[in-house]
Amino acid sequence: MADSGFDGGKATLERVEDTVALGSKLGEQLRAGDVVVLSGPLGAGKTVLAKGIAAAMDVDGPVTSPTFVLARVHPARRSGSPSMIHVDVYRLLDQYGADLLGELDSLDLDTDLEDAVVVVEWGEGLVERLAERHLDVRLERLAHSDVRMATWEWVGR
Repeated sequence: MADSGFDGGKATLERVEDTVALGSKLGEQLRAGDVVVLSGPLGAGKTVLAKGIAAAMDVDGPVTSPTFVLARVHPARRSGSPSMIHVDVYRLLDQYGADLLGELDSLDLDTDLEDAVVVVEWGEGLVERLAERHLDVRLERLAHSDVRMATWEWVGR
């Protein structure tokens, strides 16, 4: 891995463990109310990165792609720590004008968005409705390789 500053950076991720480690580094810095957008093509490592974030946050439950359920809540194991809401909006991408907040609210999640870290896969273009500021993490897989490139930066106010 390379430059891993929290405000922004880039990294070369040669192994799955590197992707998990980057997620952990980012997850250690996240606080309740933060929103993280994970973008990149299928197979880029978005869910693997979410696993690293969850490990650093010390939340319950296995982290798997929530594609068919839209969102999963992973409660905090430590009192006073934020839970993690893992969201996958892939199936909403074809719905013009999709209401992400409405969809999340309709799920009746047992936590308030302000009391959790929300990690959104495929959220670019929709997540701006969740928060004025978010951590944008982009993952790309190098052609003919298992190596991934990651870049991240805070976007918004």
